[in-house]
Amino acid sequence: MEGTMRAQVLVEVGRFELKEVPIPQINDDEVLVKVKYCGICGSDWGSYQGKYADEVECIPLTTGHEVYGTIAEVGANAQGLAVGDRVTYDIVIPCGTCYQCRIGESLLCSDFKQIGIHTDGGFAEYVKVPWKNIYKVPDEVSDEKAAFVEPLTACLNASHKMNCEIGRSVVIIGAGLGVMHAQLARARGAAPIIVVDTNAERLKMAKEVVADYVIDASKCDPVEEVMKLTKGIGADYVLEAVGHHSTYEQAFKMLRKGGKLEAFGMCADDDYASLAPIEFVTSEKKISGSCAGIGYDWADALTLMQYNRVDPMPLISMIVPLEELEETLHEIKKNPKLIKVLVSPQATERTVLYQREMTPASIGDE
Repeated sequence: MEGTMRAQVLVEVGRFELKEVPIPQINDDEVLVKVKYCGICGSDWGSYQGKYADEVECIPLTTGHEVYGTIAEVGANAQGLAVGDRVTYDIVIPCGTCYQCRIGESLLCSDFKQIGIHTDGGFAEYVKVPWKNIYKVPDEVSDEKAAFVEPLTACLNASHKMNCEIGRSVVIIGAGLGVMHAQLARARGAAPIIVVDTNAERLKMAKEVVADYVIDASKCDPVEEVMKLTKGIGADYVLEAVGHHSTYEQAFKMLRKGGKLEAFGMCADDDYASLAPIEFVTSEKKISGSCAGIGYDWADALTLMQYNRVDPMPLISMIVPLEELEETLHEIKKNPKLIKVLVSPQATERTVLYQREMTPASIGDE
């Protein structure tokens, strides 16, 4: 496809510039996706602030990796895809030949690239994608929910790694994307589910949607509260979804002996937590980590949405035009009502969703 398009280009750390750039030209093994929505991820703020060294090296770059759209052009080798198909895509492009790829751990590829993180992504009118990374969106999944598939895949990978058992307690630190983690924990049969945050609005939403208990860490010691709720034992599992050394330290202290910490929140490169190594030995505490979804996580995420096993709509706060990306990044940091904001190159004005009442009958019905 010839012509130009609008794209938000991160031209330097701390500055986006809306530019008219050439529409990406696809090869025979790619498709061109017309972007309807691209969600703003917490890591997009980190990229904007220059917190991740490998991403800074890629500037100038069009970021954005939580994409839903329709196929605008199909490469000659693509199979089973047609112009107009509703799609999302796996953002990971592994090398396929390194040690990690060879043993089936391609998310840990020594030379992998992620679309919208290392190569141009979805804060634009179009993005090119390898056709094998494409997943069709079922008719039962709304456009807005489809824009949440990428973050759900990351939560699914964390859920697999945490491997929560039925009837075991789970603490989620962070009531943003943590609410999705909590929904997956509930689907696995976890009980009770405890959500910790300092944001009263988010805690209210978490309680309405999924949590058995919520803890406002701005008003009490969350470690002490978890101990009370677990009768002094500690949590079987704790998932950190904030990305700060202080909350990782709290998470480790909340664990029971033999408990497991799932590391999900991304800290800055120079942010270090202080943990007591003796507890890995004498208390047999465990830690695992996960950073993104890959491969069949995408099909699983779409299936869970198709059959209403999880629902991201309570987390989607607002839809904004492409022109408002940079302004919205700053607004998210200041407005406690904003959790997930979708950027739309097709929108001409804002649509605010967080003021509505969230009820099971109305969620996702728009």
